[in-house]
Amino acid sequence: MADADFEEEDEREELSEKEKTELAKWFLLNSPPGEIQYVAKDVRSLLMDETIYQAAVSEAFPLYNKTHMISFEMPNRSGEVLITTFAELDESHYLDPRTAQVVTVDHVKQVCTEVRPAEDDELPSAYIEDFRSALDAELVKYVTDACPKGVCSVYCTSGKDVEGEGSDFDLVAVISSSRFSPQNFCNGSWRSIWNIKFKDGEQMVELSGRIKVASHYFEEGNVQMDGDHECKDSTMLQSPDDCAIQLTNIIRHHESEYLSSLEASYSNLPDSTFKDLRRKLPVTRTLFPWHNTVLFNLTKDLSKELGIGK
Repeated sequence: MADADFEEEDEREELSEKEKTELAKWFLLNSPPGEIQYVAKDVRSLLMDETIYQAAVSEAFPLYNKTHMISFEMPNRSGEVLITTFAELDESHYLDPRTAQVVTVDHVKQVCTEVRPAEDDELPSAYIEDFRSALDAELVKYVTDACPKGVCSVYCTSGKDVEGEGSDFDLVAVISSSRFSPQNFCNGSWRSIWNIKFKDGEQMVELSGRIKVASHYFEEGNVQMDGDHECKDSTMLQSPDDCAIQLTNIIRHHESEYLSSLEASYSNLPDSTFKDLRRKLPVTRTLFPWHNTVLFNLTKDLSKELGIGK
């Protein structure tokens, strides 16, 4: 083949800056829980172009932080703020309704840089706040018991200016818990979002929940698990305190039920999933010892490192 043909082939294979940026973003956004900083370091080395790298991380990190609902410690040590679309005032400012504060965040460094009191128009009315704060208090009790390292928050997503009975409004309860143990080659996260509709005319409260679980085990291999579960429920509209108790009990029930199903799946991995992935008779002509799978500690280590429900 002539040299000109080689040059033409090289030109066809060269990616544009936009294509490189999009590819870098894809790798960053698909990083396992708690590992985007490691992936970013490798992406930077591979690109060898600081302009493209900065363009990719400036777009990817905010999306990743919100998708994974990570939490940042506030500068004044008044607690942790969740980075979610429900708290977002703009790309750099997020509301913490529990402390009525707004934080400024650096998405790439994953830290809070400033904090200020929330303004009146950024907060719900006193009537809505009664429901929001009551649910928030009950949710904190549940999360503290179910996953001590978890963070939760409750936001008003619709009708925040409602002053009294006779109008509908919406709240959303968010729970985020993570367990990062890179020294043990295992990271994982639990995220749940509960959209709650208060229907005054029907005297009903409807819930629709979505639970996402992700884990990554990478000791001498690369095993990832992504779980996604949706559920619905409802209860009667009552006083703020009674509603908070009922709603938290519903959330507890559905999350515990899903957790039990995950634990059952883990226990069946050696006898089902892993067994189906392997040849009946490997090239070594030696049968795999399925009768003694206790020697293979993957499922046990996953459960231990995730620490969900502990």
